[in-house]
Amino acid sequence: MPEKHHLLSDVEFSQQFYNKTLSPEIFTHEAHLRLAWIMIQNHGLKLGAEIICEQILAFVKPLGAEEKFNKTLTVASMNMVNHFMEKAKTDTFLDFIQAFPPLKYGFKQLLDQHYSFDILKDERTRKEYIEPDLLVF
Repeated sequence: MPEKHHLLSDVEFSQQFYNKTLSPEIFTHEAHLRLAWIMIQNHGLKLGAEIICEQILAFVKPLGAEEKFNKTLTVASMNMVNHFMEKAKTDTFLDFIQAFPPLKYGFKQLLDQHYSFDILKDERTRKEYIEPDLLVF
């Protein structure tokens, strides 16, 4: 069953996120991946990663959740989504996420293939991007 963010078009979803009118309840892990997918499509990987980091910080700050932002996790997510997009034969995010379920259901395991430490618990990863020390994207 598709998540609630799928009720919005890509344009509506990204605009509501940018304008901070997107309901925080629907900004799930999958919605993060969708935002990454949209950013890569619209801006490419490098610029998309810069934009998504700025936008997520701007989105969580008014919610008092700034400490949850993790730059390494965000950029790593962008790299993973980009990796699978290069293999994808899909035109929609829903088809994309269904074609690559490890992004949604095995995300931590994908991270563990690239990092020898838990990037969610390492304070350095919150403010700066730390390159993978095991497998480079």
